[in-house]
Amino acid sequence: MILEAALALVSLLFLVTLYFCIKFAMTILKVQDAVETSLDIIEDRHKSISEILSRPLFFENPEVRQVLQDIENTKTAIHEIAYSLSKNFEADQEQE
Repeated sequence: MILEAALALVSLLFLVTLYFCIKFAMTILKVQDAVETSLDIIEDRHKSISEILSRPLFFENPEVRQVLQDIENTKTAIHEIAYSLSKNFEADQEQE
């Protein structure tokens, strides 16, 4: 009788654990998909900003130069964010 109750309790705990493991795994997969989609968008914006920055500047206005510097800083920040988000995925892919 005690053995059967213990087996039932362990089975119940196993099912609860299995449910939460599957739920957590699904959440991780959704986050990974969202991050990969975001990285694709970031890559497109990075290319666009790089093209804009490669064009010659025709204005000597300090405000225009400041905007250009802000765009350059934003490009660098986007690159750093994309690198930090993707380095974990690349390590996982190399292990597989």
